[in-house]
Order: sequence, then structure tokens, then C-alpha cells
Amino acid sequence: MNKKGDSYCKTSNLIKSEKQLLRINHRLACIRQNHVHQATAAIIKRKPSFVCLEGLNVRGMMKNRYLSEKIQEQNLYEFRRQIEYKAHWAKIPVVIADRWYPSSKTCVICGHVKKELNLLERTYICPACGNIIDRDFQAALNLKRYGEAEQVKLANY
Repeated sequence: MNKKGDSYCKTSNLIKSEKQLLRINHRLACIRQNHVHQATAAIIKRKPSFVCLEGLNVRGMMKNRYLSEKIQEQNLYEFRRQIEYKAHWAKIPVVIADRWYPSSKTCVICGHVKKELNLLERTYICPACGNIIDRDFQAALNLKRYGEAEQVKLANY
């Protein structure tokens, strides 16, 4: 119905729908950006002795066709950039953990590194000491220890 000769022409309803979709996408992008600002400000406002972030292989994660769109929406680089500049402003050191540091695979109690750990395993069960802990909480504790060790290295250097 909306064909003019060889090509299609956009109807006014189609143009209105496209404008509405653009408005919704812009609004969602602004909400995400505001959330990143508020989260980084809340972290820095607590005045921690240091901030430890994990360096992630974002380019590798973007190759996963199921997760790439969601990872792109998270603004991971923007989060890291804002943490770094706000921490620099507040004179708080930022420690970046190596991307290959096994924060999720290392036991908090005994230090045993579990070689095979799937993403579906949300609780970590240590084969050496029997420790049962949430995987994300364990990673946070390991990153805290990593940051403290890096602070000691810098102080001694």
C-alpha cells in the first residue's frame, strides 16, 4: 500500500513509531547513565581506603552472541572511568586486578584454586577444606585481599 514505484515510502504512522522508539531508547540510556553516576558517587562517598576493580575481558565477552547486547548496555568502561576519576579527586587509590586473577576460583579460607568452575555454579564448595560460600561474595573477599596486598607492595616499594 505504501509503495511508490519501485521503493517503499514511510507512512506518517511509521515515522511516529520510529520517533517514539528513539525517545524510549534515549530515556533508557539516560537512566543507565544516571545510575552509573549515582553508584560511583555512593562508592566514593563511603571514603574507602582503596577501591579494587577487576579488569574484565569485555572484548571477549562481546563475542558471545547471547550476552553481547546486555554487556554493551552495562557501560562497564564508563563505570571504571568514573570510579577512577572520582577516586583520584578524593585521593583514594584504585587497584585494578589482573583479568586472569582467579577471584571466583580461589577459596577464601585455605587458598585452594579450583580449576574447573562453571558459571552455573553459584555456590563455591572447596574440595580441600569443605568451605561453602556464595561465589560472588567470595570473589569480593578475594579482591579485597588482592587490593590490600597491592597496597602493601606499594607502601614497601
